[in-house]
Amino acid sequence: MRELTVLTHGRPEETAPALRRLAELAAAAGVSLRLDEDEARKHPLEGVEGVQLGVPLKQEVELCVVLGGDGTILRALQSYAGTGVPVFAVNFGEIGFLATIEPAQLEDGMRRALSGDFELLRLPAIVLGEPRHTAINDVAIHRKVGERVAEIAFALEDEVLGGSVRCDGLVVATPAGSTGYNLANGGPVMAWGVEGFVVSFIAPHSLTARALVVAPGDRLTIHNRSREALDIAVDGRPAGEIPAGESIGARFERDLGTIAQLPGSSFYRRLREKFGRLAS
Repeated sequence: MRELTVLTHGRPEETAPALRRLAELAAAAGVSLRLDEDEARKHPLEGVEGVQLGVPLKQEVELCVVLGGDGTILRALQSYAGTGVPVFAVNFGEIGFLATIEPAQLEDGMRRALSGDFELLRLPAIVLGEPRHTAINDVAIHRKVGERVAEIAFALEDEVLGGSVRCDGLVVATPAGSTGYNLANGGPVMAWGVEGFVVSFIAPHSLTARALVVAPGDRLTIHNRSREALDIAVDGRPAGEIPAGESIGARFERDLGTIAQLPGSSFYRRLREKFGRLAS
């Protein structure tokens, strides 16, 4: 039996019609849909042909279909990091920069997903510290709410660059994540396929703190020189903290995430369409 995992965002009323149509198309193609306990609570599909409800997330599936925005897509990519399972996403979010298709393309898009008519794009990640955290988009280090301005320094290959910077935080972004928090910081957009990552400060109190594109093999160490601990977020989700006076290491790792894209798609077309929409 061919099996697909389905993940949806937190507004089931928006994705329910699309999920029911996906279930119909999947059943006709002899494909079973797997929904974990969280998804089963959101979507009462008892008795629907070919739908397995309340089952654990399974690594050995053909595809992960996402009905949601970039946050849900990132959750799927993290869940299947390193497995080679592609994530085929229908954009039910605001931007959907990582999405494969828009809701208007659902019918044709789902048929293509079920028949394997898509191309694979491998995405790198930032691997942070121990215990290991994997960021497909970015790692953000930032001061705690209500605390004083942070003091952060970073080193590459054990060379501290620029000394301590008073700021609200620091972002380490992959090329896929460079259009997010990093872009809002004034950092450079990196095309998909570029080898490396970018480090940018959040609201630096400095005239010289600039974003830096880093080679993929270089070791990054982030030093917290503040008097208080700093929070860590991985792909927008809380992931611990760096105590005052401590440091944490990060590195670039190739080909951890896999997204499905339609033939003929490109990073530059995606950039024009998604950000052009915001400007209209």
